[in-house]
Amino acid sequence: MNSKKDVVNSYPKKLRHHRTSEFLIEKFLLFCSLVSILTTAGIIFVLISETFGFFKEVSIIEFLTGTKWTPLFEPKHFGILPLLFGTFVTTAGASLIALPVGLGSAIYLSEYATEKVRKIIKPILEILAGIPTIVYGYFALTFVTPIIRYFMPETGVFNAVSASIVMGIMIIPMVSSLSEDAMMAVPLSIREGAYALGATRYEVATKAVVPSALSGIIASFVLAISRAIGETMIVVIAAGSTPKLTFDVFDSIQTMTAYIVQVSLGDTPHGSIEYQTIFAVGMTLFVITLVMNILAQYITNKYKRSY
Repeated sequence: MNSKKDVVNSYPKKLRHHRTSEFLIEKFLLFCSLVSILTTAGIIFVLISETFGFFKEVSIIEFLTGTKWTPLFEPKHFGILPLLFGTFVTTAGASLIALPVGLGSAIYLSEYATEKVRKIIKPILEILAGIPTIVYGYFALTFVTPIIRYFMPETGVFNAVSASIVMGIMIIPMVSSLSEDAMMAVPLSIREGAYALGATRYEVATKAVVPSALSGIIASFVLAISRAIGETMIVVIAAGSTPKLTFDVFDSIQTMTAYIVQVSLGDTPHGSIEYQTIFAVGMTLFVITLVMNILAQYITNKYKRSY
């Protein structure tokens, strides 16, 4: 058996061992944090440097206000408005589907569904989030578009409405899951107080729970819209590659992400003005999504309620 003196002498060794372990763990976690920060900084540096080279040859006024986008053809035009408009159209259409359906499903799962039903429905709903977006794209092209063309034969094979519908279906789980989490965080006492005042279940859900969880719900909306803005494969496959300003959602359009894919196929010479357009468009997309995420954070902090 170890003597009392041996046990006392072993304490400094154990202490040094624990300190060394804690030091190594701290440095490893710091390294992980720095990797993500440096990666983000590298992406931003590449975008800014290449975008700066683009704007040395193209006026930023022309880029932001021009109504024609033909950098791959003669005569060349570099107005990004057609791409912005195509992105806006598909995102707006997806939002019209995803936001009400996602919020409605969140209210049902939070306020109406039993625990047994919730355990069945929620995993099935979240399966939509795990489906690859390229599968959604071919689903839009080979299933949704033929249905639309059956009722409206003048609809093009590539069209904005088909991409919008499927993109809306894709982001429903994000709205539903985040909104439900926000509503589930509302204390039971608020619901009980509303019931005590004679409110129905619908009134409790819409006039007590939803307002109390408003910050989380709005944040889920903004994040879902940001996800739709940055979606690529669905719009590449289903929406087409025709950049133009049109209100006809049954016609072919092109979004910013679809153009980036088009130029990134390898046919454009590296370092050319056509090649640099993908960085200018990418920077525009980065700024838009960054603003959307900052807006979501602002709304969350402003309307956040602590219980």
